[in-house]
Amino acid sequence: MATSLHSTDPRKWILSLITLTCILGASLFIDPPSIGTQILGKLNRVVPDGLTGWSVLTSPNWKIQPLAVNLSSCHPAIGRPGKLVNCCPPRNMLDDPISDFEFPDPDTTPIRVRRFAHRLDDDYIAKYEKALSIMKSLPHSDPRSFTRQVEIHCQYCTGSFLQQGSDFPVRVHRNWLFFPWHRMFLYFHERILGSLIGDETFALPFWGWDSPDGMTLPELYLNGSFNDHRRDPSHYPPTVVDLNFKKLDPTRSTPEEQIRLNLALMYNHMVSGAKTAELFLGCPYKTGEYEECPGTIERAPHNPLHTWLGSPDIDGREDMGAFYVAARDPIFYAHHSNGDRLWGLWSETHKGFDDPAFLNSYTYFYDETLRLVRIRFSDVMEMDKLRYRYEEIENAWVAARPEPSVSPRLARREIRKREREREGNVVLDLPSSRFGPTNRVLDSTITIPIDRPREVWYSNRRNEKEREEILVVEGIDVKANDYVKFDVYINVVNSTILSPIYREFVGTFVDIPGGTSSSKKRTKLQLGISEALEDLEADQDRTIWVTLVPRTESCNQVTVDGLKINYTEK
Repeated sequence: MATSLHSTDPRKWILSLITLTCILGASLFIDPPSIGTQILGKLNRVVPDGLTGWSVLTSPNWKIQPLAVNLSSCHPAIGRPGKLVNCCPPRNMLDDPISDFEFPDPDTTPIRVRRFAHRLDDDYIAKYEKALSIMKSLPHSDPRSFTRQVEIHCQYCTGSFLQQGSDFPVRVHRNWLFFPWHRMFLYFHERILGSLIGDETFALPFWGWDSPDGMTLPELYLNGSFNDHRRDPSHYPPTVVDLNFKKLDPTRSTPEEQIRLNLALMYNHMVSGAKTAELFLGCPYKTGEYEECPGTIERAPHNPLHTWLGSPDIDGREDMGAFYVAARDPIFYAHHSNGDRLWGLWSETHKGFDDPAFLNSYTYFYDETLRLVRIRFSDVMEMDKLRYRYEEIENAWVAARPEPSVSPRLARREIRKREREREGNVVLDLPSSRFGPTNRVLDSTITIPIDRPREVWYSNRRNEKEREEILVVEGIDVKANDYVKFDVYINVVNSTILSPIYREFVGTFVDIPGGTSSSKKRTKLQLGISEALEDLEADQDRTIWVTLVPRTESCNQVTVDGLKINYTEK
């Protein structure tokens, strides 16, 4: 699949060559040791921005610019380990005129209601089946076609596009772009489907996997155009979905036990562990910078469900288990619709990011009229303005606050005993902030004491609980080409009953391989622990004990630099 990387206006290339010559010439005298990196970065900074002709970012403050996509930079990228894929558009998108996004007119545009996938009637299913069949029949040259829709997600999960003004790729996973970008994707995908059948009210369904009534694969997705044979058939109904999927787990929970576990995980990742925007949405991702640090819902249930659905007989558990082809499975859109619904619920009681670098970042989509639209992330902060909403369902996880596995009094007694023995324990007598120059391999369970900031435990003793305490697992280096998962607990005294259904559980790390390169930076895991410490009656202690529990065999190819505790204002 060939992709043109050239502008149609030769005058712009002449101007860019002159500018590039000046930049590179100056670089030779300024910083010769890093000239290779400078050439790559500055070459990409002389690119068409699609709206104003040419944009040359020569300011030393270019890294703080809003993130944007360089439409002329699409290139083959890594789909999954060992597989190079080319999901670029068949023609240069800059050849098309660009329009700025406009909100639907509230006076003339009906509200689209996204319905619970387990309650769909025959009329709706027939309507959706017709729209999807037409979309699948469109030629690849049509950006509304199903294959092109699949490729859009591939482009942004593999880093096929570079950032405008930087040689860093644009990736929409493991950072604060995850929720808003997928909201944009679903918004345009939904409107295209509706336009293909002439129905302005058509809306995608959502798979409410966080509600007990939705904790099986919806029957809709087992038939017709909605079926995908590249799935795990052992997870078809009546099997209850495992939101904490560990892939190689010899234990089998009863349906009731699995539902209880799912609700406890949801409580942790929607309530107690998601008090701040960065904890829930993920870390900032700005031009010229990249730090992998996904938010709570992206880590789980989003990642485990992708893998849980994919076929165990295909490398990478495709389709859903590999991001670059995940959108081939129609369940992908219902899965992400539910994630979008959860973001909406969280936003009702929490403040999101107000950083201009976040709100002013933008990307591009083709709409239902084949227009190429530039849309800013600030445009998708409110569902009402986009004229859609979700059918209400039970959010049972709100009342699923876990209890400690043992009484806090007994736990404190065991913890104090452990602290007295700490002096002579070689394994546990490690620096509380770093594991040392060799890091630690997660080939077995690790328990380590962490000293808490005095500002936190002292203010708690004075009943001034205005800060959210954040446990940080630093420098997670995933060398495995496989699904990786490990769980994190605090103040565990009985290691035989480790489970998210207990209060000691504070979060999980889940990584799906693919969409990265050999230069991938290490990942950071941030876990909100203030509420858990209160429930464990450890919020006034100077030290807590942190336990990392590997849940997949691939953890033997994962290293961790260390742990520390930060805090932020609530």
